[in-house]
Amino acid sequence: MNKSNKYTVTAALPYANGPIHIGHLSGVYFPADIFVRYLRRKNIDVIFICGSDEHGVPIAMQAKKEKKTPQEIVNKYHKMIKNCFNNFGIKFDNYSRTSTKIHYKMSTSFFKKLHEKKKIFEKISEQYYDKKYEQFLADRYISGICPHCKKEEAYGDQCEHCGSSLIPEELIHPKSTISGSLPILKKTKHWYFPLNKYQKFLEKWILINHQKDWKVNVYGQAKSWLDKGLKPRAITRDLTWGVPVPILQEKGKVLYVWFEAPIGYISSTIEWAKKKKIDWKPYWKDKKTKLIQFIGKDNIVFHCIIFPVILKAYDSGYILPDKILANEFLHLENKKISTSKKWAVWGHEYLEDFPNQQDTLRYILIANMPEKKDNNFNWKDFQRRNNTELVAILGNFVNRSLTLVKKYNNGIVPHPSILSIKDQNILNKIKNYPEYIGNLIESFKFKESLACFMNLAKVGNKYLTEEEPWKKKEIKRIKTILYVSLQIVGMLAQLSEPFLPYTAKKLLNILRIKPFFWNKIKEKILCPGHLLGDNTFLFKKITNKSIEKQIKKLEKNNINTKKNSK
Repeated sequence: MNKSNKYTVTAALPYANGPIHIGHLSGVYFPADIFVRYLRRKNIDVIFICGSDEHGVPIAMQAKKEKKTPQEIVNKYHKMIKNCFNNFGIKFDNYSRTSTKIHYKMSTSFFKKLHEKKKIFEKISEQYYDKKYEQFLADRYISGICPHCKKEEAYGDQCEHCGSSLIPEELIHPKSTISGSLPILKKTKHWYFPLNKYQKFLEKWILINHQKDWKVNVYGQAKSWLDKGLKPRAITRDLTWGVPVPILQEKGKVLYVWFEAPIGYISSTIEWAKKKKIDWKPYWKDKKTKLIQFIGKDNIVFHCIIFPVILKAYDSGYILPDKILANEFLHLENKKISTSKKWAVWGHEYLEDFPNQQDTLRYILIANMPEKKDNNFNWKDFQRRNNTELVAILGNFVNRSLTLVKKYNNGIVPHPSILSIKDQNILNKIKNYPEYIGNLIESFKFKESLACFMNLAKVGNKYLTEEEPWKKKEIKRIKTILYVSLQIVGMLAQLSEPFLPYTAKKLLNILRIKPFFWNKIKEKILCPGHLLGDNTFLFKKITNKSIEKQIKKLEKNNINTKKNSK
């Protein structure tokens, strides 16, 4: 990773039409949080930006379903989402929402300038209209058979089965998702962004500049769009819920959510800077600042094609993303996670069922992260990994070391005697871990970086088991073994925070030490004579009973959903 003096890190704006589930956490928010926590520990100037995406058709649909207004829906889910992130220790510098005045002002200023500079154009076209409900149907209000994979229930903007991006006119046998009736085509006026005019710019930026340093899935999907040839795309919609088109007086036309939502990263940064009374521009307009964007796999096109060309066309010195990172999908019990079918593990419900075990889910989702291919979460594996890895390896090693120090040296870090070759090798080995783990995080290899961290706990466990200080007769040797073990515990405490923030805090408190800057972590973390605090268990075993409860809950949701859909 090239060194930079500033980083702007954004995480995809979650739709405020439902709560956060494990797919969101493992795909976007945990990887982004690891990266940002690491940069902060390196004392790098970084801002971490996000917010609720509160416009668009899914919110209007959810409002209809719950018999509420769209504003009530976004208020409910914005609060729920924000609390969920806080409770999992995902620390945004600013978590905003796209219904703020500042966002309306920013997104409309983009539209106005593009309109004034004649960089967008008006066009009358025929679009689907629901006669029963007397309204034009935006992409998500239309479903039909996918022209590519021929599966039913593809939406007008995307087939969720094969992942193809669509336009409503491509669907076979389209129908209105509101009334179920066959829509008619009716004339309407919209504003279009000529993506085709930016084809060469994008080819140079993506295909030449980022062929080697972007993830294969991101580069591949962006390339396939460019290979097909870009076409103009409408940036307004016939809807009442959203940011009104600024040059019109009448209601009923709003900015397309994929035009205005990414501008939410900028408006959220401005909101943060106003609170801090500092200038926001260096985070978006300084060429030395690196913009890193963590997104969902289904958002690749909007972040690689649409958002960059909007910034380019606006022509106000905005930086383009240095990296756009998308994972593959996480499945649940070998089935695709589905909000509508209630086949998901919701973040807020997990926290109710497993209080104070945020780091257990963080650990399992990072260890199982779908970085290169779709991956699977299942409850039995969750239980096994918690009990055999977090409890039996990491927790056990820390607990054994601290218990032995309490027993043999009154909870004080002992003075080592002569170090054996094995002791010296261990101390030499552990001092390389900050660099190993740091390099993996900087390469966005989060699974590997966590595995490297856990390997350190295994080194400690193996050392203690082989040395068996409890069997030694000579107190000097016992104290030397415990001194070495404690250096490993100290190193684990210093390195755990990006992955397991709650555990890190607990561990640092037990050891009575402060977190060091990452490049200041040395192999000798705990000095002889340092008094340790009271020991507490870092993790607890997960029982068969609590896992059975989760499996039954999933089955019950699935049965109820099937009944309701009949």
